[in-house]
Amino acid sequence: MSEPVIELRNISKTYGANTVLHNVGLQVESGEFLTLLGPSGCGKTTILRLLAGFEKADRGEIYIGGQDMRVLPPEARHVNTVFQSYALFPHLTVFENVAFGPRLKGVRGGALREQVADVLRMVKLEEFAQRKPGQLSGGQQQRVAIARAVINQPRVLLLDEPLSALDYKLRKAMQIELKQLQRRLGITFIFVTHDQEEALSMSDRVAVMNAGRIEQLGTPRQIYETPDNLFVARFVGEINTLQGQVIAVAPPRYDIRLHDRVFNLKSQYAFAVGDPVSVLVRPEDLRIWREHEGSDEERAHLFPAAVEEVVYKGSMVDLIIRLDQGDLLSTTQFFNEDDAAIMNLDFRVGERVFVDWVHDWEVILPHED
Repeated sequence: MSEPVIELRNISKTYGANTVLHNVGLQVESGEFLTLLGPSGCGKTTILRLLAGFEKADRGEIYIGGQDMRVLPPEARHVNTVFQSYALFPHLTVFENVAFGPRLKGVRGGALREQVADVLRMVKLEEFAQRKPGQLSGGQQQRVAIARAVINQPRVLLLDEPLSALDYKLRKAMQIELKQLQRRLGITFIFVTHDQEEALSMSDRVAVMNAGRIEQLGTPRQIYETPDNLFVARFVGEINTLQGQVIAVAPPRYDIRLHDRVFNLKSQYAFAVGDPVSVLVRPEDLRIWREHEGSDEERAHLFPAAVEEVVYKGSMVDLIIRLDQGDLLSTTQFFNEDDAAIMNLDFRVGERVFVDWVHDWEVILPHED
């Protein structure tokens, strides 16, 4: 196995009485797109600043390309940062902004023009070389900031919420462009965001952070489908939680009582009879049965409920459902042109329904207060 391009070993960082990183360990492979995801104040931007050399860790070690960063100043590290504000020079043209780094290294003349032209072509801005940042859109300014960073051929590109200032449509377009650019360049990207959808759609791996710790590190699919704990489950996308109790064990399957019904469910965790558990189900995995659907025998295994809210979204309908036992659940029902029953999603507030889910798509976790 190749040596990781980035390695953090037991990193801790404190500002006054506030510890923002607690013994964080992390390895990032060469050419990987890794996203640090978490709420404000969880420590993700601090990790970026430590990698860039703008801050020093109180404890622990940081290696980039196998080299100890404790002895290297920011300008000597093979990393570049794209800031949330882009930090472009407003009085310089696009060409001059991008050429700034190579000029500091002594590149001049035709070699400089060729390098800048190549990078501007890569980010599709070759026709904007003589414009100034104020004459560009937000998306174009972001691409200039990326071009200014990648022209220095860094081993690692650090991106601190670079899409947060863009409107929704442009942000979605730039997510695709940024991922495609990373693949073409082959540079390791460390991307910081608090947007769950953005992290899942762009990353090779996601590190979910909370209160200075990495709660889970894995692929987007692992993070979404098999969260390690309730924080990850609730932070990454919407999820429903039903509280239950284990009444029989035959690992990895368990009989779990949810209200007055018993379900045989699978879990990666080991439980004993009597243990309280949380059964987690994503909204898209819940199934809604109308009162006239299914037999009496089938409905006996479902939860009776009532519709409390209906949100029409074109190709889908979001419903807020309250079980007769009191639990409030959210569900997403999709239109299906091949199924007449699913095509009819004209639910009404107050309508009586039955609730089930796709079994074995749930996640069973130890109960947390």
